[in-house]
Amino acid sequence: MCKNCMLVLILWVIVSTGALGARVELSNTRIVVLNPRRKVMTNAADMLLDEIEKRTRITLQTGPEMSGNNQPAIVIGLGNEITKNFPLPAGLEMPSKADGYAVWVDTTKRGAATVCLAGVDERGALFAAGRLLRLLDMGRDTLSLNIDMKIASAPKIGLRGHQLGYRPKTNSYDAWTIDMWEQYYREMVVFGMNAIELIPPRSDDADDGPHFPKPKMEMMVLMSQLADDYGLDVWIWFPALDKDYTDKGTVDAAIEEWGEVFRKLPRIDAVFVPGGDPGKKHPPAILFAFIEKQKKNLNRYHPKAQMWMSPQDFHENKGFWPAFLDIMQKEQPAWLDGIVFGPSVWVPLPEPSKESPPKPKRRRTRIEVMMDSLPALRKEIPAQYPIRRYPDITHSGGSQYEIPHRDSAWSKTLGREPINPRPVAYTKIFCDLQQYSIGFITYSEGCNDDFNKVLWSCLGWDIDMDPNDIAKEYARFFVSPRYAGKFAEGLFALEQNSLGPLLLNDRPYKTLRLFQEMEAGATPQEKLSWRFQQGLYRAYYDAYIKARLHYETELERQAVEVLDNAEAIGSVPSLDKAQAILDKGIDQRTRPQWRQRTFELAEALYQSIRMQLSVEKYQAISIQRGANLDSIDNPFFDRKHLIREFDKIRKMTSEDQRLEAIKKMLRKSSGRYKDTHNASAYG
Repeated sequence: MCKNCMLVLILWVIVSTGALGARVELSNTRIVVLNPRRKVMTNAADMLLDEIEKRTRITLQTGPEMSGNNQPAIVIGLGNEITKNFPLPAGLEMPSKADGYAVWVDTTKRGAATVCLAGVDERGALFAAGRLLRLLDMGRDTLSLNIDMKIASAPKIGLRGHQLGYRPKTNSYDAWTIDMWEQYYREMVVFGMNAIELIPPRSDDADDGPHFPKPKMEMMVLMSQLADDYGLDVWIWFPALDKDYTDKGTVDAAIEEWGEVFRKLPRIDAVFVPGGDPGKKHPPAILFAFIEKQKKNLNRYHPKAQMWMSPQDFHENKGFWPAFLDIMQKEQPAWLDGIVFGPSVWVPLPEPSKESPPKPKRRRTRIEVMMDSLPALRKEIPAQYPIRRYPDITHSGGSQYEIPHRDSAWSKTLGREPINPRPVAYTKIFCDLQQYSIGFITYSEGCNDDFNKVLWSCLGWDIDMDPNDIAKEYARFFVSPRYAGKFAEGLFALEQNSLGPLLLNDRPYKTLRLFQEMEAGATPQEKLSWRFQQGLYRAYYDAYIKARLHYETELERQAVEVLDNAEAIGSVPSLDKAQAILDKGIDQRTRPQWRQRTFELAEALYQSIRMQLSVEKYQAISIQRGANLDSIDNPFFDRKHLIREFDKIRKMTSEDQRLEAIKKMLRKSSGRYKDTHNASAYG
């Protein structure tokens, strides 16, 4: 062979193995599952195949065996299977903890690179495939990996799940097909989710909804089977809704009703019965006796399934909390497997000392109270009962972890369930309380909290992971590698939009500019990402609300100024002029282009992920359930009431009466104006 030919061959080998740039090219790769009879393993391979093709247009080959020494391969199996042929590289040790895995690239045993995905167990191999998707460099017709990649990882927290309720109350889930559910399961698995929580056919919801592709029970069975196919734990949130569990007929009917669910679902690992919200708030002794019967009912069909409960709302009923503690501490029921800590578990803290503590400078927030409650609960509950967290990651107001001192403008427009990435707040909430529990299944009512699910899953795997890195990986995987930094910055910025008095916060304008820059340069494929659409929707919505608040506050100030001069202008002319000024807020909207773009993005989100952001347009169950497109123009002050007052004053018979009524109205208006818009109102 001539020297030039030899040089070309050497260069080809170097490039093909990735040595030139420490990359291995994988566009011509075969995915091999060492034991195809394992459903979880084959689903891991299918997940890799599908997700890579979506992002690269490259269709990888699959098969039970590697085709030849010159073709790169991705091998999926258990650690002891893979290491027979591809030993762990120096310095890498296989974890021993459940869900753990190792990922490395072998270049010594074959003529081409072999990417090894070795799980401690089957689910560990699935998580290895998910981690590989986060590590791959994927672009249009390109697929590569760092050839020096070697990772061994196991989760810090054993239970990492999310409630995925197929019911009308949610703002998107009720419209999802089983194919959409499978896609979502996969996406959450990529970031470490290992459990889901389902909701039974009867809950505090309507029996049917306009979006349901299938009846509740049928979809619940499919979702349970799908979770089992991916090796995911299946929990059920099962509220005790009947009125009287001292009545034998009621109990027998409930045993039959719950038993039908238990019998039909192919997989159940645990059932969680909330003590209240919803439910009839049964006294603990009665509730425990009922749940014990349901535990026996459950184990007829799922012998190893567990039964958990929460003392939710027990503090709202006299005697419930001490009765609950009495059962837990003295009777210590053997059939009960654990306690759930979630919304409305208000644990009384230890009695204060005889010396009165100093009076607090301000009222404590809900978050501060809840941060004290879990350690207190752990102290009160006997150690043999594990505690599982049920954190509310879906609501921004009137909730377990509401945004503190939230401006009333947001409450009147965005409402309780907006798209709500909260990387800073939830990282702190997670880290401060995780030591007291075995893990979590989050409370979710739709995909509005999508980023929060990923954040909790990642922190559950590695509590030391930087939330900024989580946001970048989220953006890189779901939106675009080239927008990883900017979109991550945007997620943090959206959280900042809602903090403090809005009149003094210019963050919404800066956040919108950031998202508009990404929007201007986005490809058609990037614009189809519903996560990108969610970020854009909130950015435009927030900036419009900020602009409205400035504009309408100024109009109100001008109207008040006119009424202040009513004696010089005349009562009726001043009322007419003030009303004309206030009408501009409706007749001459500020920033109409931002409002229009918000409506366009709401339509895009309905088409892409079935988000129901309007009752009228998309048949959401109610405005309070995330349909904040319907509240985008909600008034910041009661304009209708003012106009009625104007009309009353006009009808008065004397000028003196009218002027005195205007002065009285201004005194009330001045107090209201300060309460609504003054920064001091937020503490």
